[in-house]
Amino acid sequence: MSTPVIRVMCVEDHRIVREGLALIINQEPDMKMVGSCSTVDEAIEVYRTVHPDVTLMDLRLGTASGVDAIKAIRKDNPEARIIVLTMYEGDEDIYRAHQAGATTYLLKDTLSSDLVRVVRAVHAGERPVLPEVQARLAERASMPTLTSREIEVLQLISQGLRNKEVGAMLGITEGTVQIHVKNIFAKLNVNDRTGAVQVAVRRGLIHMR
Repeated sequence: MSTPVIRVMCVEDHRIVREGLALIINQEPDMKMVGSCSTVDEAIEVYRTVHPDVTLMDLRLGTASGVDAIKAIRKDNPEARIIVLTMYEGDEDIYRAHQAGATTYLLKDTLSSDLVRVVRAVHAGERPVLPEVQARLAERASMPTLTSREIEVLQLISQGLRNKEVGAMLGITEGTVQIHVKNIFAKLNVNDRTGAVQVAVRRGLIHMR
């Protein structure tokens, strides 16, 4: 009796990475790449078409987020098994992916042998968590949480906008922006805007466009 083939789909905006993943997956006797795409909309459509057993999902899909693709796929397919495979290693990136419904989280420097092992584990119904990922989530749990408004302010600060400009963009007063900035500094344990942006990018709270 032959072993069932694990049908894998890849969502990744770099063609060379998609091709590399296809080579890794297709050389395994019990796996086959059945679909690949590069955008959120394509991910939703391809998933509906091929119904993969396991999906490999990048978090950066051009100017969009793989988190949006995860949410959309899981909304229609709660049983979807999605492995995030990304360069983003910030604790907030990991947290958002898990909250969206990702089964587990891998970094792109993961060895190919570890990747196929995790694909098999996820297909079998397991939720493997790498030690470094667990450590990041534990670190996040010990830190103050930024509000959605504070993250919006932080994103605009990272673009070089002054408090008055941030206020105009968000429809709030300059004084309110100053309060948000003060709270951001305290929560991130920094003294200035540069430090706040550096910490926020490292943690995945914001991403530079």
